[in-house]
Amino acid sequence: MQQRNLGSQGLTVSAEGLGCMGMSAFYGAFDDAESTVTIHRALDLGITLLDTADVYGPFTNEVLVGKAIAHRRDEVVLATKFGNEIDENGRRTGRVNGRPEYVRAAVEASLQRLDVDVIDLYYQHRVDPNTPIEETFGALGGLVTAGKLRYLGISEAAPETIRRAHATHPLSAVQTEYSLFTRDVEDNGVLATVRELGIGFVPYSPLGRGFLSGRIRNIDDLDRDDFRRSSPRFQGENFTKNLDVLDQVVAIAERKGVTSSQLVLAWVLAQGVDIVPIPGTRRIANLQENIAAKDIALSDGDLAAIDHVAPAGIAAGERYAPGGMRAVHR
Repeated sequence: MQQRNLGSQGLTVSAEGLGCMGMSAFYGAFDDAESTVTIHRALDLGITLLDTADVYGPFTNEVLVGKAIAHRRDEVVLATKFGNEIDENGRRTGRVNGRPEYVRAAVEASLQRLDVDVIDLYYQHRVDPNTPIEETFGALGGLVTAGKLRYLGISEAAPETIRRAHATHPLSAVQTEYSLFTRDVEDNGVLATVRELGIGFVPYSPLGRGFLSGRIRNIDDLDRDDFRRSSPRFQGENFTKNLDVLDQVVAIAERKGVTSSQLVLAWVLAQGVDIVPIPGTRRIANLQENIAAKDIALSDGDLAAIDHVAPAGIAAGERYAPGGMRAVHR
């Protein structure tokens, strides 16, 4: 698989990564054995970047990923995250915590759950509004010096926050939602900022949380405990409007002879060589479909046609419920 650089500190990863969140949380029923086989297949096919977080489960996804890579550690660029506060009983508190003492404890706990000596890429998952970003990244930089972390990143941060974090310790990656349905970073300064500073960009949910795959045509296609049932884009009139856009994307994909998932992933990959999307799946068939997107060449005409039917801002509804939106772009 083609390799791409994230940042200018030396981090190189596969052009596509694998998001592991849905293997343990948020998207309904899951099976650890199936997920483990999918991770192994991803490595076989040349994916090196695996993305997890302490809050996925909480904790269980890090354990799953750690066990899956136990005998293949040297093939993996292992990324995890901290910051969505988890209490001593393993429950989310609803707060974000970037205090240095919390940072250090979170790193030690993730190292144990992943059963590794060092984490390759460590993100602040959300920005703590009550702790100066310089304090958080000062602590993280100390952990890089101590050999517990290799590279640093931040997720869902505003341009000025990115600048301040990067000035405290160089960032290799900024992770933010980005897809045909979520193009905020093109207009809010995030993409321009990371490119000015030489930071890599890692889009999560590049398939619009599965909407752009074309497989979800009705809310009842989702499990009862799937968090997307509470997502504004999957509800009521918004759902209907978004299906209309999707159908136009599917039509372009069909003319191209590819699936809609492959088309929208190829579109993300075409936005720049500094971009490494991390589509998530727990199934081998979806994984192999997604990986094939790297071989799809989009002409200027293709890109124009896609932009015509799915311009920035086309998606109906916010990408999170109000509580989730309050935690992004701080």
